[in-house]
Amino acid sequence: MNQTSQQRPLRIATRASRLALWQAHYIADLLKKHSSKRPIEIVHITSEGDRNLTSPLSEFGGVGVFTREVQKAVLDGRADLAVHSLKDLPTEQAAGLQLAGIPERGPLYDVLIFPQDSEPLNGVSELPPNARIGTGSLRRRVQLLNQRTDLQMQEVRGNVETRLKKLDAGEYDALCLAEAGMVRLELLDQRVSLLLTPPEVYPAVGQGALGIECREDDEETGLLLNEISHQPTKAATTAERSLLSFLRAGCHAPIGCLSQLEEDQLQLEAVVLSGDGQERITASASGSLADARKIGVDTAKKLLDSGAGRLISNNDDS
Repeated sequence: MNQTSQQRPLRIATRASRLALWQAHYIADLLKKHSSKRPIEIVHITSEGDRNLTSPLSEFGGVGVFTREVQKAVLDGRADLAVHSLKDLPTEQAAGLQLAGIPERGPLYDVLIFPQDSEPLNGVSELPPNARIGTGSLRRRVQLLNQRTDLQMQEVRGNVETRLKKLDAGEYDALCLAEAGMVRLELLDQRVSLLLTPPEVYPAVGQGALGIECREDDEETGLLLNEISHQPTKAATTAERSLLSFLRAGCHAPIGCLSQLEEDQLQLEAVVLSGDGQERITASASGSLADARKIGVDTAKKLLDSGAGRLISNNDDS
């Protein structure tokens, strides 16, 4: 790295929500701990998903709705890299960008969050009849409906804090949120919650992981981001994203998956559900970390052989 590039700030594009800013500052700290001596600046970007807080995501271009404008800031030179929740990042690489950094994964699962002063529950079966569950995710909705057909699944938008206010105001009986976001915002310990795990509820592709993009021709930044990558996480998410890509499904499709790592072996389990949650197809494949992409494709092929393509196309609103 020459002296001029050392003095030039490394600019990180991010959405301006508290969670997105936590992610950006986390990446900034990782870069500082490694070899980057450059000053770091945070560039705030407002995405379409942040501006429209009323429409369901699927109604205004669900795939990439939280990532497109952050990516654009990198492509047009306002920033050098973009930090995303990997589960929100489309599997089709944006032209001119590279997914160069995937740090170690955070908490993986989903959680049900209850109003303040609620009594703890031991499972979804203990929810009251016709409980109102707030979620903007088709994947979460159908997996909960698979367990309880009486649940009233209701759309909720806004950042985590806004959703929690709506919950405590009595608009919902519970919220379904990502465990990672609640932990990163240091909110999980303050709330009554229920952890949702497989085989009942599988996480999203890339859930709990961060994806960092830079320009395709920016070799210097690409090398920096590779240094902060965690290879086991990179292999696991590569398998998951190749599964999603082969299924030709968007990041809001009714698909869940779980990667499990043991030494140099990777196992991927995946599930696809119908829109009402009543039809459910599962598949799995395993192999070495080096074969991560193939593991994802093999799992996808097994799902398609079992009829998953019909379920995906019937719910293809993403």
